[in-house]
Amino acid sequence: MSEDKDRIEETVAEIEKYLRRIDYTIRKKGREIILEENITIPQFHALQILIHHGKLTIGDLSQKMSLACSTITDLIDRMEKTQLVARKRSEKDKRVVIVEVLPKGHEILEKVLIKRREYLRGKISHYKLEEMENLRRELQILYESIGSDD
Repeated sequence: MSEDKDRIEETVAEIEKYLRRIDYTIRKKGREIILEENITIPQFHALQILIHHGKLTIGDLSQKMSLACSTITDLIDRMEKTQLVARKRSEKDKRVVIVEVLPKGHEILEKVLIKRREYLRGKISHYKLEEMENLRRELQILYESIGSDD
């Protein structure tokens, strides 16, 4: 029984190590791809959050990005200048300012995601379809058991 417990601990440690290394490698490549699109990593992160959650206030976005409102305001200023996002007044309360993604922001996010998928596809191109499906299924099960904070 102790031998099984040791093997489980070793296996979990190996899984964690490989997940961390995969995450690091994909993030590193992702940063390169993002920079090719002439946006910063915080701008990309903001686009992802805004597209995933829809229109948000500066306060909501600052909470989701774990950054100060003043930092988000500066970030949105720069994103507005490059036509990635726009500020709009809320219909319900004119004092509230909403940030929404413009078409250029959607296009850049999609380009980056396509390039990241192409990178990953190249790395697993030697897999058979069944192996890819098994990997996807196991990753999905792991993700669902861990849960998500969004």
